[in-house]
This record gives sequence, C-alpha cells and structure tokens, in this order.
Amino acid sequence: MQKKTITEQEALVKLSGLCVKAEHSSGEMLQKMRLWQMADDARERVLRQLVDQQFVDDARFAKAFIADKIQYNGWGRRKIEQALRLKGVAESIYMPILDEVSDEEYLAQLRPLLKSKWKQIRANSDYERSGKLIKFAMSRGYTLDIIRQCIDSAVEADWE
Repeated sequence: MQKKTITEQEALVKLSGLCVKAEHSSGEMLQKMRLWQMADDARERVLRQLVDQQFVDDARFAKAFIADKIQYNGWGRRKIEQALRLKGVAESIYMPILDEVSDEEYLAQLRPLLKSKWKQIRANSDYERSGKLIKFAMSRGYTLDIIRQCIDSAVEADWE
C-alpha cells in the first residue's frame, strides 16, 4: 500500500496547526515534510510561508527552548547547544541567545542538583566523590568551569 502524498496546502494547514500549539523550529518542520515525502521545492515554499506568517521563528523557538531546558530540565549549555543543532537551528541564531544566559543562572540550577547527587554518590574519598560529581554534571551539559565554581563554592558541611 503506497502512502498518499500530501499537498502543499495540506502540509501548510497541518504544520501551522502544530505551530499554534507549541513553538517549533524550521528544522523540525522540514523533517516532518521529509517524512511526508514532499519534494524539496515544495518543502521550501511551505517553510517560507510558515516563516512569513510568523508560525515559525527560529530565534523565538531558541529563546523558549533555552529557557525551558535550563529551568525545567536542569540542562547545561553544552547539552542545549547539541539539542538545538539536532532541531536544525542555525548556530548564528542560538549562540547570541545562549551568550545572554549568565553563569549565575546555570549555577542556580546546578547547585541543588549537585547537592542532592552528593548524598547519593558512594566513594572512598572526597576526591573520588568530586570526580563522580563532575562526570554527572558534564553528562547534564554543564561546562567544567561552571562545575568547578559550583563545587569550589560549596561548603561541604552544607552538602552533608
């Protein structure tokens, strides 16, 4: 059974409906149209209409995505960068927005995360525990300088 091809108008209606419900990147819209097996030129025309009608705005998407991932998921800069790349957002769009995020915002998310993790880590020494903590924070996308700031500023008595 062959899949029914979708027309440009149907794609525009479906995608604009998605964009009304939540922010989406141009990369996500192109991926959906690829799955629908639309021709390259048709995908470009539909995307151009979505952008012109302000359904899709990668800068607006990046700003919302970054804020959500920091506040609700506790992600660090590196993990956010990788996710935005996968979503098809251009580096020239998301880097200035990421640069606006202060170290203090990352530290505010990382401190409680590391504090709770500190109690769960089994290690023979504080050095080994710190190493495991650093590895954990890096897996969440935090940069080493932010992690070091957080660990160095923590009073051990406060974490135990």
